[in-house]
Amino acid sequence: MVTIKSKKEIEYMKEACKVVAILYQELEKIIRPGMSTFELDQEAEKIIRKLGAIPAEKGYPSGFKGVPNFPASICVSINDEVIHGIPSKNKIIKDGDIVSIDTVALKNGFNGDAARTFMIGNVSKEAKRLVEVTKQAFFEGIKYAKPGNRIGDICHAIGKYVHLQGYSVVREFQGHGIRKRYA
Repeated sequence: MVTIKSKKEIEYMKEACKVVAILYQELEKIIRPGMSTFELDQEAEKIIRKLGAIPAEKGYPSGFKGVPNFPASICVSINDEVIHGIPSKNKIIKDGDIVSIDTVALKNGFNGDAARTFMIGNVSKEAKRLVEVTKQAFFEGIKYAKPGNRIGDICHAIGKYVHLQGYSVVREFQGHGIRKRYA
């Protein structure tokens, strides 16, 4: 069910999203070869909290019996890991890696949610192209984010662009919404 947000709720959503945007600006300054994804997670949590928000992924229920809640503030996936990688002291970022970070910041009861990919050091031509195509796919989708269109229109535009570039999408992880967080 889609709910229409009030102007105040939209402002709260913008504030939560701004936290995530600032987080990525700050992480870009510190992410480097030799850093563990655990260290990156620790820094991300400090930044989120300093900005008056809560790392909403930390402790998020897995939804599966016997599977623990998510243990970190960010998801970190390196190179060919699809999404939702768990930070670890043993996962070290290397020169040439592409590192995708996905996070959610909770502020004023609303979630700001985004993912961003960083190219670390001397990235291969192939990896650069993948990141560039992915970035442009985002902008191709945004063209369809307007009144009267549906989420499916955005996803279709992204998928079409990606396929024309010789890549594919993982359909099971193709987009989702955000809403007010209830305790």
